[in-house]
Amino acid sequence: MRRFVADRARRAAAASLRAATRSGAPSAGRPSPPPSPAAAAAAMASAMVRAMSTAPVSLDTINPKVLKCEYAVRGEIVTHAQNLQQELQKNPESLPFDEILYCNIGNPQSLGQQPVTFFREVLSLCDHPALLDKSETHALYSSDAIERAWQILDKIPGRATGAYSHSQGIKGLRDEIAAGIAARDGFHASGDNIFLTDGASPAVHMMMQLLIRSEQDGILCPIPQYPLYSASIALHGGSLVPYFLDEETGWGLEVDELKKQLEEAQSKGITVRALVVINPGNPTGQVLAEENQKKIVEFCKNEGLVLLADEVYQENIYVEDKQFHSFKKIARSMGYTDDDLPLVSFQSVSKGYYGECGKRGGYMEVTGFSADVREQIYKVASVNLCSNVSGQILASLIMNPPKAGDESYESFMVEKDGILSSLARRAKALEEAFNSLEGITCNKAEGAMYLFPRIHLPQKAIGAAQAAGTVPDAYYARRLLEATGIVVVPGSGFGQVPGTWHFRCTILPQEDKIPAIISKFKEFHEKFMDEYRD
Repeated sequence: MRRFVADRARRAAAASLRAATRSGAPSAGRPSPPPSPAAAAAAMASAMVRAMSTAPVSLDTINPKVLKCEYAVRGEIVTHAQNLQQELQKNPESLPFDEILYCNIGNPQSLGQQPVTFFREVLSLCDHPALLDKSETHALYSSDAIERAWQILDKIPGRATGAYSHSQGIKGLRDEIAAGIAARDGFHASGDNIFLTDGASPAVHMMMQLLIRSEQDGILCPIPQYPLYSASIALHGGSLVPYFLDEETGWGLEVDELKKQLEEAQSKGITVRALVVINPGNPTGQVLAEENQKKIVEFCKNEGLVLLADEVYQENIYVEDKQFHSFKKIARSMGYTDDDLPLVSFQSVSKGYYGECGKRGGYMEVTGFSADVREQIYKVASVNLCSNVSGQILASLIMNPPKAGDESYESFMVEKDGILSSLARRAKALEEAFNSLEGITCNKAEGAMYLFPRIHLPQKAIGAAQAAGTVPDAYYARRLLEATGIVVVPGSGFGQVPGTWHFRCTILPQEDKIPAIISKFKEFHEKFMDEYRD
């Protein structure tokens, strides 16, 4: 397309140049002299600009909702980091560091975390069933992985993992996930309520498509929030209705704040359709208390809101005094049934201790919707045909891992506990390091995979950011990257109380790299503060 437009521009420019030459030609029977090189170049440039401005697709003609959409986790800072990485590959001595450390995104295996053996054994056998007929397979794979692979393949029509599946996902796998949910919560779950998706993100988009009719429809979202929500609301043409988490109380979620923001939105003519709750929190890392969750459920019930529960970090709990409770479990324990509360819970294979981001597996459990609305959800799912089958298999495995007595159980638990305990130590080390630095305060990471420190920047640094045409936390993040190779995401990409500045940093670099990261960060921060001290 670019080549076509450029060729058309050149042809138009040449025609324009010929016309300009002819227009000044006949005078007293003498031809006019040819235009000067400078005039010819100016005419060519002008014509090319006119031709390019009429290109079939431009920023002026694409969907404005796409322009409005932003996703900071892979935004400007990350793009700059990727450019620096290419520079390092060409000339390793060109920068003051020897590697880029991507602390911007929850992508565990990219930072060295190893896949869980049992899950990969089962997946490989399902992807290549011929292995199951080979005698040497029993020497390479655990007996329960072999048995589980047979069980899964028997649930797949034709044992064909390369074929399209049912648009909600393979029925037998959905039933396994439902059984896992029931075992976790102590309340019934049905495979008919499970929609398997390529990670949790498509499920979020699907619900936004369903709920948002126009800009007059609003979705209550936490601030700070995971940018998937603001991006999907923008793409689908709705309005984000922010509610602020309280940093002073460990990023607490207060129902009074929900009521305040709901009433303010309603006063502007916005119909609030749903409440998003991320538990454990992203980017903030808090784990909601059970009593707090009950108040949130009661609020949604009283206000007639759909509760959208992002629960993808449910395995990532690092403090002894907190544990994960699904919102469905909370609602059922309060006596609420499908008739009382529309509730959608999201889960993903990308987080937890498994970290299988590239396999793109996940699901949403949809309860409390009428049959005719559920048909519409299924129709939307059908447009995408189905989610990938490997992701579906993994989603069933994370909700039904090895049990006590299985051959793989002990080694599985060693891997799981090793990953989660290491993440807890990394979170604590980074939290303590941040809190030891001048002008940084950081709440404890109770769960998830991130810390969200607040940076109290000197006025001179804020002024330097303004002079550079950027916001202060983005300026800080860029300077950090260029000095150390450490990639973090500016807090402005997640939303924050006006006048405050933060950044999100994952806890995912391998444990043996954490001391060096802390040392680099500390050295940078001290120099930065000295440079801009008021």
